[in-house]
Amino acid sequence: MRKRSILLALALLTASPTLAAEQKAWLPDQGDGTYRNPVLAGDYSDPDVVRVGQYYYLVASSFTNTPGLPILRSTDLVNWTLIGHALKDIPPVAHHMAPRRGGGVWAPAIRHHGGLFMIYYPDPDFGVFLVTAKDPAGPWSKPVLVDDAKGMIDPAPFWDDDGQGWMVHGWARSRAGFANVISLRRLNAAGDKAVGERIKIIEGDSLPPVATSRGPFPWMTTEGPKLYKRDGWYYVFAPSGSVKGGWQGVFRSRKLTGPWEGRDELDQGKTEVNGPHQGAWVTTPTGEDWFLHFQDYDSYGRRVWLQPMAWKDGWPVIGADPDGDGIGEPVLVHRKPKSAIASVITAPVDSDMFDGKLNLGWQWNSNSQADWADLKAAPGKLRLKSISGSENLWEAGAVLTQKLPAERFTATTKLTLAPRAVGEQAGLVMFGADYAWIGLRNGKDGLSLVRVDRPGADAFKPQRETTVLDKAPDTVWLRLSAEPVTVAEPPPGFTPFWPSMLRSVHAKLTFSYSLDGLTYHPVGEPFVSKPGRWVGAQMGVFAQAPTGTPSNTSTRIGWADVEEFLVGP
Repeated sequence: MRKRSILLALALLTASPTLAAEQKAWLPDQGDGTYRNPVLAGDYSDPDVVRVGQYYYLVASSFTNTPGLPILRSTDLVNWTLIGHALKDIPPVAHHMAPRRGGGVWAPAIRHHGGLFMIYYPDPDFGVFLVTAKDPAGPWSKPVLVDDAKGMIDPAPFWDDDGQGWMVHGWARSRAGFANVISLRRLNAAGDKAVGERIKIIEGDSLPPVATSRGPFPWMTTEGPKLYKRDGWYYVFAPSGSVKGGWQGVFRSRKLTGPWEGRDELDQGKTEVNGPHQGAWVTTPTGEDWFLHFQDYDSYGRRVWLQPMAWKDGWPVIGADPDGDGIGEPVLVHRKPKSAIASVITAPVDSDMFDGKLNLGWQWNSNSQADWADLKAAPGKLRLKSISGSENLWEAGAVLTQKLPAERFTATTKLTLAPRAVGEQAGLVMFGADYAWIGLRNGKDGLSLVRVDRPGADAFKPQRETTVLDKAPDTVWLRLSAEPVTVAEPPPGFTPFWPSMLRSVHAKLTFSYSLDGLTYHPVGEPFVSKPGRWVGAQMGVFAQAPTGTPSNTSTRIGWADVEEFLVGP
């Protein structure tokens, strides 16, 4: 089996771009000059994009996962490669040593100004921070606090024609006590400090209803602003109407301080694409305009879509506009943006053979410690220390996870547990507010293979356990296979709303194991995933000594070796 895995890895690394791409669970580039949405099937939420020369750089929120602020690069807005992260740890570092679910790094903005790449990001509990770099692949500077107002979210910088910098942002009701407001504040010359009076430029509660493809809707949860200028007009692109069921609004004014007039420029229309929400306008070197945004797709996270964009009477029309009313709707398939650089069909990294480093797709669930993982203990293996902590993984930071790569996929890993005390366990997990895992546990009578389900983990409900094998070897192969399932949801607590809010899409998981790496045996009933707090479900691995077991007070704990992690259709 080891030989087979090595050969597979070598094939992936040495194959032609097209052959290597075929191993991916989802590819947006159809190879014929067109693309299909989403262009990023993973949970790259709250995307913002900047073009520098012939390259595009995308940054996304990362909440409690570290390293944070993933950076992706593309030559055509369709094929994206993960090139690094802008944030090693979330400040304050001690505070974020625990997974502060729903906190951490919210929607960022990336710009290139004065020869530097600059990312402004909010932590709604502490304020807005700035990191900078000459190379988007890093290294990035340590975060600097730009504005310490609690509840600030979704900051975006803008430099006017006179060189004056500004920062536009929204507010989180959970921290600030109010929302549906877009504010503006000056930046100092370096762009690392907000100065002067804060100005409210858009107040959704005071605006008349906006015309949408389903009739008039009130402006609500207006947030995620991006500030631009074109032909003497200032534009604020800001979504509204709720994350899952809203639309992409655009406001314009001749003056930064207003008055501003707003329109719905992209909503669900007659498609099945709920809540096209929050993104970035980007212009290609050839002058084409495009818009990237996310769609909240429940357990699969906030997937990134690419829409063509055109201008009509001083307003952007985003996506397709079949009836010509100026309100766009998402496209499913479209011709690719023109590019001077030949495309390599690709998608962000997922499989890993642990050849001395982790691939960039992996993230911990909180700020991490250096001894949580060791890639030097054994060649071709990731050694995970059995970290003592809560039996409920919802409270654990030492869970190593990746974004889901597609609606349908498989993930297979080879796991060896080397415990030194009773209670240590390790496994392959589908993680969220409901989670499940399959793996090995060390009991008083030795190792067993177990399946654990914990629905309601975020509400601290008890877990359910099934012993698959009473006597298990120390090495097993584990697999999860996912396919989408649609479930009904109750109406939201407001009206009007889009019918798409009455359903959710989750991953239905089948877990299986093998003792030889060839024949796999399904275990138990399918498990239906649930997203986390503002993030989609995640797949990954962990090793743990639950609090209360003897290993928690022992000076010596064991480990688990993960020898491969293979993701495919």
